[in-house]
Amino acid sequence: MTDAVRVLLVDDQHLVRMGFRMVLEAEPGIEVVGEAGDGAQALELATRLVPDVVLMDVRMPGVDGIEATERITTRLPGTRVLVLTTYDLDEYAFGALRAGASGFLLKDTRPAELLSAIRSVVNGDAVVAPRITAKLIEYAAPHLASDRSAEADEALQALTARERDVFRLMAEGATNSEVAAALFLSESTVKTHVGRILLKLGLRDRVQAVILAYRLGVVRPE
Repeated sequence: MTDAVRVLLVDDQHLVRMGFRMVLEAEPGIEVVGEAGDGAQALELATRLVPDVVLMDVRMPGVDGIEATERITTRLPGTRVLVLTTYDLDEYAFGALRAGASGFLLKDTRPAELLSAIRSVVNGDAVVAPRITAKLIEYAAPHLASDRSAEADEALQALTARERDVFRLMAEGATNSEVAAALFLSESTVKTHVGRILLKLGLRDRVQAVILAYRLGVVRPE
């Protein structure tokens, strides 16, 4: 990426925003374009500034982070939301991802991991803190019962056999390199397949692909 990644910070604590700003502004290629102290202000600023990434707190007065995420991703489909919170409770992670977030990290994430996550979501990848992943799937299981409707079957039939293989591995959490190794493909070919899968299924990113795969019963929680 030649242009700087434009980031909007959203947190009701000024010191937290200041800390994130210091980390991000020390990194070449990342620009903090604004700060918001609640979800309503976040929506207003995001609409006006159209950032590439919004770092979103969950618990805020008034409009909380989950509602703000849903409004922003609906209004600005090109903007990615990366949710950060001190809480690793399952319902917050699942709620944020269902609302359209492209990632979920804890606030104690190391600066290098935060910077990597920002660049990942800009490139269309999903980011979920490793220690949350297992809990997230466990919590999601009752809400993601198999829904093999005619529409769902039609969606899967739109995929080629190879795309269905890639889709399944994506849902199991495999990275592009892991998918490539498992299917004896190049990473560039995997990226092409992922792009086509998202397009055919009308999904914005890999997070939505994982959620859909569990809904359709392509993979099931253990």
